[in-house]
Amino acid sequence: MVEIGIKGRQEAVVLPEYTAKHIGSGTILVLATPMMIALMERTCRISVEPYLDEGQQTVGTHVDVSHDSAAPVGTKVWCESEVIAIDRRRVTFKVAVYDDAGLVGQGTHERFIIDEKRFGDKVKAKQQQ
Repeated sequence: MVEIGIKGRQEAVVLPEYTAKHIGSGTILVLATPMMIALMERTCRISVEPYLDEGQQTVGTHVDVSHDSAAPVGTKVWCESEVIAIDRRRVTFKVAVYDDAGLVGQGTHERFIIDEKRFGDKVKAKQQQ
């Protein structure tokens, strides 16, 4: 059962393919905002997986973050997450990404607990439209 207070942490190294220049969101060789958000989402997802029932997973539904400082190629970054609210199947996380110099980005992220089979069936039905 997912509960308030569950924490997560994931690390990554900023690779050239994670940069704003590479993915097209900018022209500089620093961690791209979409890649920072991907690290945040992954950290949240992994942190609650052990607490889900069999056949359940979470999907991201909302992100509200700021990107506060640059992390150049080669920099080790890490994300810390914490479950701060639960409303039935909606789980809200506080998230922050850091490097050795300090805060890189922060905010909140919401994920929704889904039944994998039912969700997959809805996706298949949508593909057939």
